Amino acid sequence: MTLDDNEVHVWGSELDLSEAELGKLAKTLALDEQARAARFRFPRDRRRFIVARGVLREILARYLDRDPAKLQFCYAPFGKPALASNSGGDGLRFNVSHSHGFALYAVSFHREVGVDLECIRTNFPWEPIAERFFSPEEIDALHSVPRDLRYEAFLNCWTRKEAFVKARGGGLSLRLDRFSVSLIPGEPAVLLKTEDNPLEASRWGLEQLAPRSGYVAALAAEGRNWQLKCWQWSELQRFRVTSALTRVQSGRY
Repeated sequence: MTLDDNEVHVWGSELDLSEAELGKLAKTLALDEQARAARFRFPRDRRRFIVARGVLREILARYLDRDPAKLQFCYAPFGKPALASNSGGDGLRFNVSHSHGFALYAVSFHREVGVDLECIRTNFPWEPIAERFFSPEEIDALHSVPRDLRYEAFLNCWTRKEAFVKARGGGLSLRLDRFSVSLIPGEPAVLLKTEDNPLEASRWGLEQLAPRSGYVAALAAEGRNWQLKCWQWSELQRFRVTSALTRVQSGRY
C-alpha cells in the first residue's frame, strides 16, 4: 500500500465481523492485547476490541509490508499509541476512533493525525457538555445557530475538538476551552485559534468526514498541504476506494 508524504489516509471498518474473520484477527494480537480483550465483561465489547486492534494491525502492516502479528506498539506519556522502533514504522503515524460498531483509522507519514467518530443519538443531553467544555467563542457561535441545527453544530464542534486533541497527543492536559474550532453547519472545518500559542492554529488542518449514515467524524492533521484519501475496509475486498466514506464540506446529519 502506497502512502505519499503529502497524503492522509482514512479507513472505515465495521467491527461486527464474521466468526472466521474474528478468529483470523485475534491471532495477530499481542499478549497484552489478548489480556486486555479478556477483561471486557460483555462478549460484544470483547469482539469489537479484537476486531478494532486486528484491523489496525492489518492496515499498518500493508503500508510497511510486514506481518501484522509482528508489529509492536508503544505509548506516549498521555497514552497516544505509536509503532515501536523495531516494527520498521519510522515516520508512520496513525490514530483510531470507534463508536457503536464502527471504526475509523487515520494514517500518515511524518505528520501527526487525530480522528474522532461519534454516533448520532436521539435525546442526547448535549447542552451541558457544550456549556462546560466549549470556548466562549464556540458557545456564542452555537447560540447563533437556529435551534433545529444546534445538535449538528454541537457534533461538528465536539468531533473537531477531539480530533485536534488526539492529534496533539496531550490528553487532558490540553483543555477543550483553550482553543476554538468552526461549528456552523455548512461551513468548512477550521481550527480558529489556540489560546496558549496563537501560532499553533496555522500549523493544523481540519476536515469534516461523513463516514456513514448516523455518524459524524472529523480529522486533524499537521500542516495544510496534505491530500485526503478515504478507503473502506471490507471482508470481501479489504483495500479498495469507496464512496461510502467521503470528504464533505457541508450537509445535514
